Amino acid sequence: MTQSLIKRETVWRSGVVIGFVLLIEFLCRVGVIPVEVMIAPSAMASHAIEVLRDGRFAHDIVTSLVNIVAASVAAVLLGFALGLAIHAMPGVRRALEPMIVSYYAVPTFIFYPVFIVLFGVGSLPIIAIAVMLAVVTMITATLTGLDRIPRSLSKTAKVMRLSPWQSALRVKLPAALPYLFSGVKLSVAYAFIGVIASEFILSGSGVGYAIGYAYNNFQNDDMYALMLMVLVTVTLINVVLNRLDARFQARRQR
Repeated sequence: MTQSLIKRETVWRSGVVIGFVLLIEFLCRVGVIPVEVMIAPSAMASHAIEVLRDGRFAHDIVTSLVNIVAASVAAVLLGFALGLAIHAMPGVRRALEPMIVSYYAVPTFIFYPVFIVLFGVGSLPIIAIAVMLAVVTMITATLTGLDRIPRSLSKTAKVMRLSPWQSALRVKLPAALPYLFSGVKLSVAYAFIGVIASEFILSGSGVGYAIGYAYNNFQNDDMYALMLMVLVTVTLINVVLNRLDARFQARRQR
């Protein structure tokens, strides 16, 4: 994909987003969308700045970010390790693949009582749910990446008499990295979903809890300001990860 085509797609994508925001702004300002239903995007942004300035939700924001980072790192590392192990055992892989394919049909939130018993009340059960939600995408990406490693590299590792872990870190990981990063992107996205969604119903702190509290108490300005912060944060992280992914994909195509 040429640079000009990428820039053109970026311009179109940005134009669609800006146009949608301006449309919502107009509909809110003229009263088509009542203020009881939604406040204007400009009001959301200004209130979000006020919220960040006065620090009312600083603890909730930090709690959510720490949980998301912990869940993302755990899901990526665990998914890569499990992917390596499953790839090394073809018989086990054949037995597990049907369960991996249908994994997301299982509602992970039903395991929260079990995690409460294991980890107690707090952040750990929420992180565990987010890891469960994210880890399979990393396993799948790891299997896909390892399947596409040239056989010559595996033979080289054997000739050099590398241990399984040395082979994984020095040969397989660098060769599969462009494919693995797609799993990293999805793992981060699922970790966001798992943490924020869990905080809505299972926590007494965090951004998800704060949004739910504001909704229940008809505090629309706080609710929409927090929602905007989540959307902006996710978008920025996604942009950074997409840029990195584009570099890895370009490296793969060389």
